[in-house]
Amino acid sequence: MVELGNVLVTGGASGLGAAVVDEVARAGGTPLVLDLAEPRAAVKHAVVDLADGREAEHAVCELADAAGGLNGVFTAAGIDSCGALVQVPPAEWERVVKVNLLGTAAVVRAALPYLERAGGTVVTCASTLGLKGVGDATAYCASKFGVIGFSRALAAETSGRVGVTMLVPGGMHTAFFDGRAEQYRPPPGAKLNRPEDVARTVLFALTQPPGCEVREMVVCHSEEGSWP
Repeated sequence: MVELGNVLVTGGASGLGAAVVDEVARAGGTPLVLDLAEPRAAVKHAVVDLADGREAEHAVCELADAAGGLNGVFTAAGIDSCGALVQVPPAEWERVVKVNLLGTAAVVRAALPYLERAGGTVVTCASTLGLKGVGDATAYCASKFGVIGFSRALAAETSGRVGVTMLVPGGMHTAFFDGRAEQYRPPPGAKLNRPEDVARTVLFALTQPPGCEVREMVVCHSEEGSWP
């Protein structure tokens, strides 16, 4: 297992991202956070809208330079806008793709030079709905299907220079479902994972020795219906 060093986490102010921030700190690494909200942990961070790719790239470089480089990246940031394609406002639909897919690509693009120098690892965050299409989730599914293609192509492109792991998580007990109409929320008693348990799988991927990579991980509750 390798030391964590500096790990950049997008969406690190809440949910799975915040759980990974906690795990990185607990394991002796230094978490750096990009998020629209202030992180609850006292960590170096930048408040940034990941829908703006250039802003995201600039924030990555600022944090990385100030910290002295990057050893790992985890792209946890993600949003959704539920509803039928013709009912979701176009700007909202496009924002989902901008944050989830284009924001992921922008952050990784800016981080790659730092990761190459350190022989580091990037862990992208797809979803079980990047493998399984469902109704009223066209934006989310499109963005997460895109993350899967991006991650696989990135792994081929950076082979031998940067580690690439794709995480495919199922539903978790986070605020991700808050504010949704009832039909778009998990039903009472739904079997979901705890984000802190999923976070430990991210740490596992980030600490693999050079040349030994966990390429893809599906992590979901054994009784959750989104997988397989």
